[in-house]
Amino acid sequence: MNLLMDTHILLWWLADDPKLTESERSAIADVGNLVVVSAVVIWEIRIKQALGKLKIASNFYRVVHQQGFELLSVSPDHAYAVGDLPLHHRDPFDRMLVAQAATEGLTLITHDDIFRKYDIPVLSV
Repeated sequence: MNLLMDTHILLWWLADDPKLTESERSAIADVGNLVVVSAVVIWEIRIKQALGKLKIASNFYRVVHQQGFELLSVSPDHAYAVGDLPLHHRDPFDRMLVAQAATEGLTLITHDDIFRKYDIPVLSV
């Protein structure tokens, strides 16, 4: 399975947060799965940190790299695909994750039910 992590999923994984279910932990830890972190997730985390809404370790980016996750940049194809999405909600970070999941054939791992309204595979509780 090819997984794209939502922002809260990455943060919960790094913090070993019990909100992450055992099946989600297993899917992320499974070496047979490709686990992807979008540049959008890194961007959102850094914005929240800069605004004082989130505290992260100073070595956060290095820790993400050490996890062995695939990093996904935002491409022009992803940006273009956002325009074809229905307006179920307006969060630009979430919309880009949907576009990336659709374009790249990834399953989004999230606890946010809004993603189920889109035509993408979602792994959630």
